[in-house]
Amino acid sequence: MKDILCLILGGGRGARLYPLTKYRAKPAVPLIGKYRLVDIPISNCLNSGLNRIWILTQCNSASLNKHIARTYKLGYYSQGFVDILAAAQSADESNWFQGSADAVRKCLKHFNDPRIKHILVLSGDQLYKMDFEYLINFHIEKKSELTIACNPVPREDTPDLGIMATDKHYRIKNFIEKPTDEQEIEKLSLNIDGQERFLASMGIYLFQKDVLFELLSNSSDKFDFGKEIIPDAIGDKETYAYIHNGYWKDIGTVKSFYNESLAFTIDMPPLNLFDEEWPFYTRPRYLPLSKINDSEISHSIIAEGTIIKKAKISHSIVGLRSFIEDGVVIEDSIIMGNDFYDINTSDSAVGIGKNCQIKKAIIDKNVKLGSGVKIINKNNIQEAENEYYVIKDGITVILKNTVVPDNTVI
Repeated sequence: MKDILCLILGGGRGARLYPLTKYRAKPAVPLIGKYRLVDIPISNCLNSGLNRIWILTQCNSASLNKHIARTYKLGYYSQGFVDILAAAQSADESNWFQGSADAVRKCLKHFNDPRIKHILVLSGDQLYKMDFEYLINFHIEKKSELTIACNPVPREDTPDLGIMATDKHYRIKNFIEKPTDEQEIEKLSLNIDGQERFLASMGIYLFQKDVLFELLSNSSDKFDFGKEIIPDAIGDKETYAYIHNGYWKDIGTVKSFYNESLAFTIDMPPLNLFDEEWPFYTRPRYLPLSKINDSEISHSIIAEGTIIKKAKISHSIVGLRSFIEDGVVIEDSIIMGNDFYDINTSDSAVGIGKNCQIKKAIIDKNVKLGSGVKIINKNNIQEAENEYYVIKDGITVILKNTVVPDNTVI
């Protein structure tokens, strides 16, 4: 494993996940009460024995940089690292990253260590559990120059993903990014355990290092892995598909973020966060235990450091340092919590005020809701935006650091 370098891509604007990406990079978006999106690929790497990890950043990267610096300290006597590699202008390069492949291309000079033989490229905005050792062994056994991790998906998911066809040895024969033509889709169909499935690229690529250098150096006008570099490589290089049959979701939109986050409140969630053999790491904050008084809570996740007074919470996630007052009703919602405690100055305290009602909403960090606020989208509006909120796919998102006046109805 010492000859493998991991690159986690985190530099995009994350426009589809707006407004959660208004003030932060997409990999820094808070997740499941206490984590951030970037913790998922980093944890998968560390649990797989891979500890040489660069995170490539560009847009709104301050909170991501701070999280990485405070969380992943591998020690003076470890040869591993988890570090940020930020976009930068220089005497030789005046442009910022233009896409996923361009980000790696502009950083190639940092990957010249002769001990590194393979480079694993990962996305910073996906939910999954994967032991990369199996991917690496498959890659070496096939003598592959490029291996693409694939997940079997149903037909309805194909328009949003890169779909590929393979021969019986898993050599990739064809790759189509976001296919829409029915005849093309039909040719990519597979029968897996009696069900129609399609092999979707997970955006996880394992390259021989010299092959990656060659592909990127010879294509300076091509900026994206999925749309340009990968399709070109399939016809020219030994390219194989590694099939991952476990749970995998791309968190690219507010709707997918909302749905996949709340899936962790059910009895058997898609990922087991209680597996001591495969922990998902995040920053150790040393917060006090949560304090819950005279409240009703069902099918919900309550993060540490939270204070809840006489509230009713169902099918929801309540994040770190949340402060929820008397008479609050929260349903089908994500409360991201706060970066600090502010409960001793009630006029400006962050948190959920008395008698608030919240349904099908995401309350971003450090929000103060005044007393009697109702976030219920009673007219079922699908898309809207103003100074307090953004509604996407019928989900109301209250912007980070917003103060919503008493008795406001949204």
